[in-house]
Amino acid sequence: MQNTKHLLTSFTFVGLLALAGCSFPGVYKIDIQQGNVVTQDMINQLRPGMTRRQVRFIMGNPLLTDTFHADRWDYLYSLQPGGGERQQERMTIVFNSNDQLVSLSGDFMPGVSRDEAILGKHSDTSAAPVQGEQPKAEEAPKPGSLLKQIQDDVDKSESAPVPTQEPLEPTPR
Repeated sequence: MQNTKHLLTSFTFVGLLALAGCSFPGVYKIDIQQGNVVTQDMINQLRPGMTRRQVRFIMGNPLLTDTFHADRWDYLYSLQPGGGERQQERMTIVFNSNDQLVSLSGDFMPGVSRDEAILGKHSDTSAAPVQGEQPKAEEAPKPGSLLKQIQDDVDKSESAPVPTQEPLEPTPR
């Protein structure tokens, strides 16, 4: 009887320790990422009139394509850091009947970083001139300098046409 009591107490104690280990503070919890990663650089590359293929090349496949709205693509991304609050971003791209990009909506705006949107102004990395001081004009590269040689090479360069792939079969069946 005494041994059974000690055995039951021991199992109860071990069970409580095992349960306490599940919610013990300091236990590592993984980050959970879901959806399409969308960056400001990707949004800045989009232009009105782009085709679906061009948009798919920049943004990747959309997470949601609505059967009832075939001209609308939705990109969703959520991140929940281990034990932290879930953050979610969304982007909706709309095409016209000619499969050309017409509008964007969501958490990103073309040409505006998230910091600029929060602050409500455009960040300018150049220093503002002091009152009464004239801004400096950009100086031309000195003759014979490496910068001048690079500029001359760029000016002399010609653009080359992009090769297009010819069909494998000249006549379709």
